[in-house]
Amino acid sequence: MKQIGVAIIGTGWCGGIRAETCAAHPLTRSLHLAEIRPERLAEVAKATGAQTAVSDYRELLRRNEIEAVYISATPETTHFPIARDFLAAGKHVFLEKPIAMELAEADELIALARKHHLKFTVGYSQRFNPKFAYVRKSIRDGTIGKPVSALVSRHITRGLGKKISGRVKLSPAAMECTHDLDFVLWCLEPAKPVRVYSQQNFGAMQQASGQPIADQQWLSVTMDSGLSFVVGGGWSLPPGYPNFSTTWIEMVGTEGALMVDDSHRDVVLNTMQKGMQLPMSTMPGERVEHTYAGPMAAETIHFLEAVAFDRPVMVTPEHARMVMEVYIAADLSAERNEPVSLPLKGSKPVRAAA
Repeated sequence: MKQIGVAIIGTGWCGGIRAETCAAHPLTRSLHLAEIRPERLAEVAKATGAQTAVSDYRELLRRNEIEAVYISATPETTHFPIARDFLAAGKHVFLEKPIAMELAEADELIALARKHHLKFTVGYSQRFNPKFAYVRKSIRDGTIGKPVSALVSRHITRGLGKKISGRVKLSPAAMECTHDLDFVLWCLEPAKPVRVYSQQNFGAMQQASGQPIADQQWLSVTMDSGLSFVVGGGWSLPPGYPNFSTTWIEMVGTEGALMVDDSHRDVVLNTMQKGMQLPMSTMPGERVEHTYAGPMAAETIHFLEAVAFDRPVMVTPEHARMVMEVYIAADLSAERNEPVSLPLKGSKPVRAAA
């Protein structure tokens, strides 16, 4: 069995899950961490037995024993420069979404990965959610026939929304709808998006921040197959449960339909002290004794195995770029109040590497 050296850049919520998952996996020969908060770096290093723990990720670029790198750093503006540096150094890269802030940056990362023959993927963790995977299976095996329409609606609490929108100027389309755009486009491939229309709704987030931050954004996407689908994402639910996320999916085909409730209401805890709670409601996941609630641990292992066993990654960077182009078009559409055609002006479609 081939073991590899692994680096985790950023050990917050997502990075912490990835670090603990890699540390416990037999394919990991050595674990190396980079985190700018000294107390968090020390905490995760102790919990994982990391071989290296540094505050500057650049100290890890020339470590020959490191083959796979997970980039979980925030704010999202750091994604491009860190990914660029590790790809240029010849490391396989897993990058949390978004792939970049601009399409030109995404193109540069894709070109670097191709040039150095490296695995490069983006963290769309919902592909590892069994409910989501079942929807795709039911399309691919013909159970519901030819897809006719699709709808996905996702909401998170305003506590999470405030945290996300406060660190980077990205819309609900870019930060919430992006998972579901990836999911639906994955289900419908090889069809490609050709037109986007979007609108934003404002309320609690704008009132609380004084900034033009939308509560909700709806996207209508038309594919080159003629099918259209709707995705909505919002981040202003009342703070009833910490990090609560609720999602509803409708996938309708010529021979059947699927309705998926991913609202995390399947586990309800009722205590004298706190009343009714949804203890498994967090997104992207949380540790539960020896395992994790949510798909992030499985996603982490997938990339680890892809590098160690030279397997294809599930999310290609070209697909992540397509998702990015759709949500950029959505923001343009919301601003202009008119449909926007794809590809965007000055943007060229990127073909997947052979």
